[in-house]
Amino acid sequence: MGRLILGLALWLAGSIAAQAECVGRDLFDDLPPDTRAQIEAEAARVPYGYGTTWEATKGEARLLLVGTYHFTDSRHAGTIARLAPRIAAAGALLVEAGPEEEAQLKQRLADDPTLMVDPSGPTLPERLDNEEWAALSGAMAERGIPAVFASRLRPWYVAVTLGVSPCILGQLQAGGADGAGMDHLLIAEAEGAGVRIAALEPYDTVFALFEDMTPGEELDMIRSALTAAERADDFTTTTAEAFFDGRVWELWEFSRHDAYANSGLARAEVDRQAELAQERLMDQRNRSWIAPLTEAAEAAALGGKEAVAAFGALHLPGENGVLRLLERNGWTIERVTP
Repeated sequence: MGRLILGLALWLAGSIAAQAECVGRDLFDDLPPDTRAQIEAEAARVPYGYGTTWEATKGEARLLLVGTYHFTDSRHAGTIARLAPRIAAAGALLVEAGPEEEAQLKQRLADDPTLMVDPSGPTLPERLDNEEWAALSGAMAERGIPAVFASRLRPWYVAVTLGVSPCILGQLQAGGADGAGMDHLLIAEAEGAGVRIAALEPYDTVFALFEDMTPGEELDMIRSALTAAERADDFTTTTAEAFFDGRVWELWEFSRHDAYANSGLARAEVDRQAELAQERLMDQRNRSWIAPLTEAAEAAALGGKEAVAAFGALHLPGENGVLRLLERNGWTIERVTP
């Protein structure tokens, strides 16, 4: 999903200028010690909250599960080098969306732009107050999307785009959408080794995730994203540093605490939105992935091989994360350390 959305953002923001390097602060460094300790304690209570690479076994079936970071980073090279032999020997590589799914999505959007643009309903400046629209139109303009066009975008797409910094979009344009991070590097490795690539979900899953949101939930999603849009480079740096340290669930708890401090929303509202996002973007998708993961591992085992699966790292932890769901289905889970 992350790769698909990055590709859509790049396609839409086609005029943004490329920049050489994205520099931001690690926002964990700015946290008061008690808040940092609370985040660490909350993450420690979550099953499989730390670590990005895991093995799962059940009988003869074996899975290598790799949590990914969707943006580019020079540190990916070392990770790919370590994983390359196992990918080359695998029966299949499973990803959120492969090249075929990306092509299907782009074609679907070309055939039906209303999936991303609302041509007839009330515009965003009509739905937001003047101050909110001014902030939103400015943030979208920084991402190469003029206000007149942004006004008609679907709220889900606006919210996701706000999470990608102008600098990152510039990097993607300079290198092409297919260079957007670890997922593509793993796919390229599998393609080079002649390993089958399969998607964990249909190409149009992104649309189903948001289709039944209420108008109020849609605007709340935009407002929540807008509070962090000006610090997108900082969030990118913060995410990368935590990812490469294996502090996966700390990122989720950090985003909650940052919203407590900076969104202007009541804590109960922040928690409600976080629960909604977790259910829609992670938990329900995690549940749907268990069957294809199991089937791929069992098929690979017939040839004496394992299956490799790579997807956003936040899908790994938690009571409804992929690792716990596999464990409940009889799999033995072990962390892989470099």
